[in-house]
Amino acid sequence: MGIRISARGLRMAFNRRTVFQGIDFSVGNGETLLVAGRNGSGKSTLVKILCGLLTPTGGKVEMTGEKPLDAHAWRGHIGLVAPYLQVYDEFSAIENLRLTMALRGLLSDDGAHRSLLERLALDVRRSDPVRGFSSGMKQRLKYALALSHQPSVLVLDEPMANLDSDGTMIVRSIMEEQRRRGILVVATNDLSDVSAVQTRVDLDDRR
Repeated sequence: MGIRISARGLRMAFNRRTVFQGIDFSVGNGETLLVAGRNGSGKSTLVKILCGLLTPTGGKVEMTGEKPLDAHAWRGHIGLVAPYLQVYDEFSAIENLRLTMALRGLLSDDGAHRSLLERLALDVRRSDPVRGFSSGMKQRLKYALALSHQPSVLVLDEPMANLDSDGTMIVRSIMEEQRRRGILVVATNDLSDVSAVQTRVDLDDRR
């Protein structure tokens, strides 16, 4: 199913301070949306709005397939990787995947989980408690959790955080694959993180 995300006149304010305003865009399958701006410009805030985690102060954002999707269906199409998301340290990598699928109301497939962990160079540690993982390994596990339900929309907030060169190569491959099969949303202040961009929202001048 073709998915499109559209925003019209988005505005967000906290305690009378305008974070951004006048945000308009539309992206569909095979396209990348880049959300750029300095630290504190509102990139993570906009990401949370797109994922249905925050309600904007003004304007509207919607996701449509054959028809507009409600909030519950909307979230089911999104995979999110972000610094503020946590993994469960007391569980193993594969247990984190099983729990994530259960929370989404989906059946787990350990074979598919292992394939995903192998792609992210985590399969050899799949049964180890995550508390023993490095920050880069935890970042790669976040990608596994975001991809486990094969989302139509992959949203990445600071996608290369804590990754070494090998992890960066893996993530760039994932980003390119997502761009071909669905929608890729990337929020970053490092423009080298993204190669091909169809739509760009720069938040530095949107207050």
